[in-house]
Amino acid sequence: MRKRERENPCGVCGHYHKYEEGEICGDCGHRIAASSEKVGSQTSAFPSEILPDFIYLGSYDNASRLELLRTQGISRVLNIVPGCQNLYKNSFTYHCLEDDKNLPFDDAIQFLEQCEKDKARVLVHCMSGRNKSPAIVIAYLMKCKGWRLAQSYQWVKEQRPSVDLHSDVYQQLQEYEQKIFGQINSTPALPLSETPPFVFNFPKADHPVPAPVFNMQAATSLFDRPAVNISHGFTFGAGQTEKKMLDVGVSPPNGNDTLMDGS
Repeated sequence: MRKRERENPCGVCGHYHKYEEGEICGDCGHRIAASSEKVGSQTSAFPSEILPDFIYLGSYDNASRLELLRTQGISRVLNIVPGCQNLYKNSFTYHCLEDDKNLPFDDAIQFLEQCEKDKARVLVHCMSGRNKSPAIVIAYLMKCKGWRLAQSYQWVKEQRPSVDLHSDVYQQLQEYEQKIFGQINSTPALPLSETPPFVFNFPKADHPVPAPVFNMQAATSLFDRPAVNISHGFTFGAGQTEKKMLDVGVSPPNGNDTLMDGS
């Protein structure tokens, strides 16, 4: 849409299109998500911190918030989409990639390495912060940190859950991984946390637990004990009855006497 047909440019991309109606910008491809698309997805005005005090990943909307970027100490911006305007050239150092179809990983990584050398915080952004800019960060992790593609993707995905790589972009990352590592199968461990992982106190394989000894003398069985001899003239409770009668001064009855019921 030509400038004279619109009084106010888009507040996000700075171009003239019917952004409030969801029209796609003809210059950069920006489109404001419809209300139905926003349901279930949490968006933040702040970009995602991928590497502490260094790489931040976000969208063009994040890149347009000057004060918030200053709050996070960001001083440099890596713009992945050539059609997106660099809004604050007086406040940030910009580097814009010339091609966003075949991503120039080496060009972007060179800029990020310079930022790391200068200890500068950098925002890497595309239009949505979900596809191309995450791919650049993943390529950096592979090249500079020595992580494989699966590990790098997992790390970025955990820091920014909205990441959703397209198949063509993922294929470019696979080719870049092969360029870096070749056919190496081993991969360095991903340092997810410096805190030692919690494990149960199971014995290690290097220190096996000795096998239990089963040749110990078993306890004597109940059936192996000697039988108790019981006389045939034994009457249960007889001794206790006689004892009680003697205690109250009553002589035990003889065989011909009959006990009277006291009731």
